[in-house]
Amino acid sequence: MTPETTPIAPGPTSDRISLISVSSTMKVMNDADVLRREGVDVVDFSAGEPDFPTPDNIKQAAIRALDANFTKYTPAGGTVETKKAVVDRHKAEFGTDYKPSECIITVGGKHVLFNYTQALLNPGDEVIIPVPYWVTYKDIVNYAGGKCVFVETDEAEGFNLTAEMVEKAITPKTRIVIVNSPSNPSGAVMSNEEFEKLYHITAKLGIYLLTDECYSHFLYEGNPYSVASVANSKPTVLIAGTVSKTYAMTGWRIGYGLAPEKIIQAMLKLQSHSTSNPTSIAQKAAVEALNGPQDSIPGMLAEYRKRRDFVIPRLRQIPGVTCSNPAGAFYAYPNLRGALNKGGIATPLDFANRLLKEAHVAVVPGEAFGTNDHVRLSYATSMHELERGLDRIHKFVESLG
Repeated sequence: MTPETTPIAPGPTSDRISLISVSSTMKVMNDADVLRREGVDVVDFSAGEPDFPTPDNIKQAAIRALDANFTKYTPAGGTVETKKAVVDRHKAEFGTDYKPSECIITVGGKHVLFNYTQALLNPGDEVIIPVPYWVTYKDIVNYAGGKCVFVETDEAEGFNLTAEMVEKAITPKTRIVIVNSPSNPSGAVMSNEEFEKLYHITAKLGIYLLTDECYSHFLYEGNPYSVASVANSKPTVLIAGTVSKTYAMTGWRIGYGLAPEKIIQAMLKLQSHSTSNPTSIAQKAAVEALNGPQDSIPGMLAEYRKRRDFVIPRLRQIPGVTCSNPAGAFYAYPNLRGALNKGGIATPLDFANRLLKEAHVAVVPGEAFGTNDHVRLSYATSMHELERGLDRIHKFVESLG
């Protein structure tokens, strides 16, 4: 008989894993899902996910791909057809002139951001991130060995970012500036003029300007804008995009990057050893989304505007709560300062935990976005759910005394 072996426990997880945390948005969604599976009636404002179905023409394209047995590997960075659809759509909307070789297709928008930081950052390189920021920026910079440099925006001014704010934070170690406009979580939109000023500042210093265009089509005033439309900006502008929000395709997991070819090749090297290609069928669906009718977008935007115009005044009616008016995206970012320090609640995290446990409403605490007085609510859900959830939040705050 083989003698019994007493295993020796391997060492702990890697040091770099300790540099990042679980996505706060994902955690809240999971916590809400646990309650739902227990039979609790939860109103979920946590997920930044359109409640609209994927348009039928896009779904039919996927069905055709299946019928044609388009189910094999594709090139790791996506098919030429998908890349061409991305660059053609970007050119049609913003006047840019990228080639397919300057494009990579990724497994969602988050993936391309991860690829950028891994391909470009060395230990100690600084990345400027405006506050409030999307939860993932901080963690992917930390994971790549970079250093986050946070730039505070003014809530009284609608969290609007200016080029001057960023310029004051630039040092010889600055490698990348990240701008997400419209912003998740605040809905703030950087003006075209300020964006262009920022481009000229970063370009002169050889700093990459990474523009996260995830919500670029959901503006309540004006037209979508890309700083890549500035003449000769290709060498230092990095674009991160996705079909997830624009076409209600969150689960299809297709994102893209537009950047200098040498950076695309560096990211492709990484992707070839991690995810390999994005799903073949989802790429066919994305081609139809980008090349096909665009009339679903103004319909979604009109509905988001209607919801915003209901949610913001309703939040402002809650005792101790204020809220700036989002200029884009589909989030409200209310300030709870006047409602905290009551009923044993000291922080937005306390508030979010108690709200879910006692009132069965899921929101994301502001600590995840770099602020200490806020929570984030997604209004990408039905008016019925918005009414129910806001009623519950109002009653919960009043119960705190």
